[in-house]
Amino acid sequence: MDKRALFDQFHRMESRVSSVGEDLRDIQTKLDQLIEENTTLQIENQHLRDRVDYLNKQIEADAANAEPEMSKSRLNLQKLYEDGFHVCNVYYGSRRLDDESCVFCLDVIYGERESRN
Repeated sequence: MDKRALFDQFHRMESRVSSVGEDLRDIQTKLDQLIEENTTLQIENQHLRDRVDYLNKQIEADAANAEPEMSKSRLNLQKLYEDGFHVCNVYYGSRRLDDESCVFCLDVIYGERESRN
C-alpha cells in the first residue's frame, strides 16, 4: 500500500470522525435542552395539578356551606311574585302595581332562609 494513499485514507477517516464528534456534541446540547424543558414542564404540570385539586376542594367546601335550595312551594310563590302578584298575607292575590317591591312578600318567600344563617 502506498504511503500517500494510506495518509489520504487516514485524513478522510479523521475528518469523518471529527464530523461525527461535532454531530454528537450538537445532539448532546439539544438533548440537554430537551431534558431541562421536560423537567420544567413536569414541575409546572405538578403545580397546576395541585392548584386544580385545591380549587376543586374549595368549590366542594363552598357547595357544602351553601344555602339549601328553596322548597317547591317557595319556588311557586317566587314565580307568582315575579309574575306580578302579591303572595303575602296582607295583599295576597292582588296585582303589584308597576312591579313595585313588597317587603311582606319578600319576607314570605325569602324570610325564613335568611333567619337560619
